[in-house]
Amino acid sequence: MIGVLVPAHNEAELLGACLASLQQAALHPELNQEAVCILVVLDACTDGSEAVARAWGVAVLQVDKRNVGHARRAGADYLLQQGARWLACTDADSSVDGDWLVRQLAFGAEAVCGTVRVIDWSPRAEQVRLVYEGHYQSREDHRHIHGANLGICARAYQRAGGFRPLPADEDVHLVRDLERSGAHIVWTHQTCVTTSARRDCRAQHGFGEFLDGLSAPSR
Repeated sequence: MIGVLVPAHNEAELLGACLASLQQAALHPELNQEAVCILVVLDACTDGSEAVARAWGVAVLQVDKRNVGHARRAGADYLLQQGARWLACTDADSSVDGDWLVRQLAFGAEAVCGTVRVIDWSPRAEQVRLVYEGHYQSREDHRHIHGANLGICARAYQRAGGFRPLPADEDVHLVRDLERSGAHIVWTHQTCVTTSARRDCRAQHGFGEFLDGLSAPSR
């Protein structure tokens, strides 16, 4: 079984598009009808996120920590208990391509670090887009780490100790722990995920705050 992990804190507006894309990826014929469990970890949600998740018929786990690392760890534990051999992670404001899962698995690696793309830059100034695109490595063997686009073999995940219950950078710490454990990691642009450039950021020190930093005046 393949487990797909989506942490969410008040994501009712964008969660539906995320889940629609994940359900398409779960039906890819090259998965050979392997079971895919899509799990939304609702972390201290006070909006309609739960209703959206249940309307899409996906698994739901409730936590109340307002901590993305805790949410990812709890979700991973749940999926492993269900028998997941592979954990695919994305974010509630992101959408995956139809071959996202197939491509992750095709590498035969213990972890796959993918890239992200932004299609709608309207919430941001043009200068932010130019600076971002001038520095981002949209290529093979990049070194970006995104919780919105990460896949891990269950055994490698457990060997590395799993997501740390941190309020930020839990994805970075996991990949560093995987490296220290000797895991075979692929850094690829072939599994690119579309994400949001929104200004109302959910995760501390996440992608949104990174974009905020690009628009900050230099000192």
